[in-house]
Amino acid sequence: MRLPRCDLKSIGTQIVPSSLLLVTNPLENIRRLPAFGALAERQMGGFLALSALVGVGVGLGAAGLVLALEAIGHLIGLILPEGEVGFWDPARLWIFLTVPAGLMLAWWTARTFAPEVAGDGVPASTEALMVRGGHIRGRVAPLKLLVTAFTVGSGGSAGREGPIVQIGAAVGSWLSRRFNMGEDQVRSLVAAGAGAGIGASFNAPIAGMLFALEVILVSFAPRHMSAVVIASVTAAITSQQIVGEELTLNAGSYSSSFAELPLYGLLALLVVAVGFVFLKTIDGVEGLAHRHAERLGALRPLLAGLLVAALIFVEPELFGTGQDVTNSLLLDEQLVSVTGVGGEVWWVLILLALGKALATSLTIASGGSGGAFMPSLFMGAAVGAGFARLVDPIWAGSTDLESGAFAVVGMAAMFAVVGRAPLTSILIVFEVTGARDYGLILPLMLAATLGTFLAEWFMKDSVYTLALKRKGISLTRTGEVDILDTVTVGSVMASVPFVASPGESIRDIEQKLNAHRSHGVPVVEDGELIGIVTVTDISRHADSDDGIDVGQVMTPRPVTVDPDAPVSRALERMAALGVGRLPVVAVDDPRRLVGIFRREEAVRAYHEALTSTTDHHLHRLRLTQRTHPDAGYYDFRIPLGSMADGRKVREVSWPEGSTLVSVRRNRDVIVPAGDTSLVAGDVVTAFGTPASRQRMIDRLNAGADEPTAEILLEDIEAEASGIDDSDG
Repeated sequence: MRLPRCDLKSIGTQIVPSSLLLVTNPLENIRRLPAFGALAERQMGGFLALSALVGVGVGLGAAGLVLALEAIGHLIGLILPEGEVGFWDPARLWIFLTVPAGLMLAWWTARTFAPEVAGDGVPASTEALMVRGGHIRGRVAPLKLLVTAFTVGSGGSAGREGPIVQIGAAVGSWLSRRFNMGEDQVRSLVAAGAGAGIGASFNAPIAGMLFALEVILVSFAPRHMSAVVIASVTAAITSQQIVGEELTLNAGSYSSSFAELPLYGLLALLVVAVGFVFLKTIDGVEGLAHRHAERLGALRPLLAGLLVAALIFVEPELFGTGQDVTNSLLLDEQLVSVTGVGGEVWWVLILLALGKALATSLTIASGGSGGAFMPSLFMGAAVGAGFARLVDPIWAGSTDLESGAFAVVGMAAMFAVVGRAPLTSILIVFEVTGARDYGLILPLMLAATLGTFLAEWFMKDSVYTLALKRKGISLTRTGEVDILDTVTVGSVMASVPFVASPGESIRDIEQKLNAHRSHGVPVVEDGELIGIVTVTDISRHADSDDGIDVGQVMTPRPVTVDPDAPVSRALERMAALGVGRLPVVAVDDPRRLVGIFRREEAVRAYHEALTSTTDHHLHRLRLTQRTHPDAGYYDFRIPLGSMADGRKVREVSWPEGSTLVSVRRNRDVIVPAGDTSLVAGDVVTAFGTPASRQRMIDRLNAGADEPTAEILLEDIEAEASGIDDSDG
């Protein structure tokens, strides 16, 4: 029975059953449930529970995409012929209608509702994580599912794994923002959702975890790892319950001998060559499509669809994701049915890999949605199997070469080349193929590592970073610790001198910018940040009349940073986008402006971090001195004409290992500071080791008129006697 809305409003929240809250508004009221109370407070237990919730959502999304692809595939099967037909059978011509139609529908949906859902999905997730602090619009998940179903289901030659990564990242972003998580935890859950997408689509949680850490986050920090692991496991379990427990790919039980390792090294060389062709092809085709996107309009998906259909017409195995073909290559005995020519024809398999490279490039460049993950596995399997067929007749080993084994290793090497993630490629292929007898672990490691090394030599970018570079985004990734990681944006950010409103004239804002000597200003409406306007934005309309307002020229939804973020992260975003300032927004409300971070603040942050680092170094040095077993106090005299005579403490190059404690001048005791002046005859007390004491004496005596720096026992007795006489 459905309850009227008026009754719901009149019922007090204290007596409404939890089950009723879930039914009436599950997404809003789940935060009120006792089991999820800790989530709002961002405690560790609640954070891990939210990670599991992300995994469940991603598992549902992955299962939904699989079912959607099966449904569209069933509809396409009603049109296209099944089984073996002649090459010129008229029924095969339907492919020239289904593929272009699917790509055009996908292009229109993405262009109309969410342009960010076009393409692979992994680059968009990385962009959101590195540049936008993990912020992804909630509509991305359902639209990505729909656009991918249109693209791949109609025959587009691409994979579903990249799109599932973006769906997972969108789920993680949406849920973390609903529970008001801080930016670092948002980033963790976005990466967790992305890794869970791989875990769910392949039923491989370990592979999903590694993919998120190595490809998406490029970090194995423990604070991220726990969320990624939990989300990947729960996503895999959820998808298993809906679409089954079978592995996506299956391989036989293979083994290798040490004598075959050089062959796997040669296979890596061939994989690098084919991978290089694929990267160059996809970069060129996508670059051409992006440069002429506005002029081509709907012709972009139409032309790409017709070209993909032509390739599928020539070789039907290029249709869709290619999972069935890859399985056939892994199982070895079905090679004849795949090539259609004969299992011994190695060059057909190489051509099949090159055809997949071209078809995938055209599909992704069409403006639809599809990934390069499964196509790279397809190409690697084809190249590996083809290489085995080429070498086997001349192989002098005691056993025949198993083309299925080379197909497995080829997959790992190809993804290492294409994705630049050798660790992920080794374990992801090892897990998803079910090849768990360790018979191929050495060839996998050799081929993946060698392939990555050679690929870096010839081409620095992966298939994912190429897509980011076309957007003008260059991500700086380093394994070293940046001293700016120690300074937060909130500690150096500046207050906003003034804000603009969208209805203000650009001439008025230009005058204010000149008065404040500023190059940009945030645009705020009803207390919420909606954009940013810069001098460059205004200069583009220098010849226009005064009727143009700020809302027409501003950059909407600007990239922001929160006060808790390290300065290094803010600088990464500024460098990636080529901007000179970032609005700083509240941690709990990304629309509330709290400050501005500019290049000036970056310089101040660097000096602050440098000072902090120096102080830390001195603290460690002093701690080392204090804990040295022979360290102690000692005195020395400033000799006439020495390096310290007539100079301030900070101007003297003191030897390492000693710390000045006091300066005794006649009967006065001075606590030394940097501005303290030293004169000949001053007795200085220091703390240090015997070795540092000797260095001090030697250095002071070196340039002195007389070597009097060392204070001997008779000097101390004479000094004490003089003091006693004066007192008497």
